[in-house]
Amino acid sequence: MVSVRKMFALLCLGLMGLASGHSWGQTAPSGDLQKVISQLNSAAAKFGSAQADFVWDQYQVVVQDHDVQAGTIYYERKNGSTRTAAYFKQENGKDARKTMVYDNGEVNFYQPEIKQITIMRAGANKGQWESFLTLGFGGSGADLEANWNVTLQGTETIDGVSVAKLDLVPKQQKVLDMFSHVTIWVDPIRGVSLKQIFYEPSGDNRTATYKNIRYNQPIKGDIFRIDAPPGTTKAIK
Repeated sequence: MVSVRKMFALLCLGLMGLASGHSWGQTAPSGDLQKVISQLNSAAAKFGSAQADFVWDQYQVVVQDHDVQAGTIYYERKNGSTRTAAYFKQENGKDARKTMVYDNGEVNFYQPEIKQITIMRAGANKGQWESFLTLGFGGSGADLEANWNVTLQGTETIDGVSVAKLDLVPKQQKVLDMFSHVTIWVDPIRGVSLKQIFYEPSGDNRTATYKNIRYNQPIKGDIFRIDAPPGTTKAIK
């Protein structure tokens, strides 16, 4: 079981590059990193909201085991603030309902099977948390360069889309302690990442893929609210 803090880190980092999109028929550039950064800046300026279906595959190298989670993610940015909600639907092919919501500096992680909401508050780290969240949806190329050492490793084709392969090494030690580096396959014209792999110092890794991405469509406000039944307990981490 992935810890709540680790899951939130993956929620933030695992969705980087999924920004607003346009010009679906265009392809990624062939080589210039600064051109990629500029295109991501342009995509970020158009971002309002996004939704996507995700699959996260956590691989533990010692036991050679896969833990696969699937669900739907929602992001919305208004007045310079970002909020997000992840609805987990399946784990290893079986029904496993969980919900994680981030709004205004607070994470709420709801586990209905044990009737508990785990709460984490950003406090003085709110700015840092939201800087990672905007890397996910609506993040700019400038944000990438501010927080990561970015290397362009060429271009590939995924699902018929030409994407830039970027390798990211964290500049902050706290992030580096969790992930030695992250590789993303991003279409900078749309600002959307189709695939990411997170490499942990232990040798474990997580592969994230995103499909059915919907941009700038209205999202109901209750998506970002957890309506738990009576008797649900709360635990603050």
